[in-house]
Amino acid sequence: MVQFLVKRFIGLLFVVIGVTFITFIMGLNAPGDPVTILLGQHFNQAQYVALKHVYGLDLPWYTQYWNYLRNLFTFNFGLSYEYKNRAVVDILAGGLPITLELGMWGLLLTFVIGIPLGILSALKANTWIDTTNMTVMLVLYAIPVFIMAVLAQVFLVWLDKVTGGQNGIMWPVSGWGSAWQYGLTDIQFKLAPVIVFALGGVAYYARLTRTTMLEVLRQDYVRTARAKGLRERVVVYRHALRNAMIPLITVIGIAIGFLVTGAFFIENIFNIPGIANITVTSVFNRDYPVIQATTVLLAVAVVLANLLSDILYTIVDPRIKVE
Repeated sequence: MVQFLVKRFIGLLFVVIGVTFITFIMGLNAPGDPVTILLGQHFNQAQYVALKHVYGLDLPWYTQYWNYLRNLFTFNFGLSYEYKNRAVVDILAGGLPITLELGMWGLLLTFVIGIPLGILSALKANTWIDTTNMTVMLVLYAIPVFIMAVLAQVFLVWLDKVTGGQNGIMWPVSGWGSAWQYGLTDIQFKLAPVIVFALGGVAYYARLTRTTMLEVLRQDYVRTARAKGLRERVVVYRHALRNAMIPLITVIGIAIGFLVTGAFFIENIFNIPGIANITVTSVFNRDYPVIQATTVLLAVAVVLANLLSDILYTIVDPRIKVE
């Protein structure tokens, strides 16, 4: 296991280097000059040269990249172009807890709701329960997350109008409240974004769970377990689900990628000040250090999710050995 973790960590380093190089080259060759944009109407040649030196933009590209890569391993992402003399780490520090909270609850709902719904459909295959369940899941999976977010906001406006703010309960269409706080006001802010954020993942996992469970339930060892008189709950959860979990674990990394993509739309539409919203704002402002930092963080998150899925293989099925 230790040897496996070391190999994957080395692979992680190469992924980070590849991601940083691609984002660095794209930022270097992007149209426009960030220093000129930063100076705006106060542009003069002396200030322009001074700022280029401060940000290290007067150095050769390979020297700039080496300095960036060297600072990266000390969690120094450089200075922002948009916010003068402000470190990128300070900018991301405010949005990271919010994005982590949104992602954690989104993943939790994805697994807690999606997997049981898939099991239910598999056990009630080809009945009205299965048909209704899978139809709803297909619709939820097909609707783009940004459309779903807008529809949710329309529903919140209608709900707030109908309830009229009774008992102090209001339904805001933007904002997040306090990170990791769950008072009534905070929950009112967070409920809709979290649900919309999770719906696509719930639909994906429900359909995948149904498919894998149906395949496992047809296996001989499941029929043997039932013939031996074991309770249905034991057959389903101890014998069938454990083997059906392997494909579900495989797509954890893919699910993380889908959720990261959805977070950009959710945070933008609901005006949530998380990392995804910061990234979108930085793209419009050509704040390349912030874009590079968020890209690296998201890439590391996806790679770690894939590493976690590899480790979970050995827990779910001891026959699988990692090397």
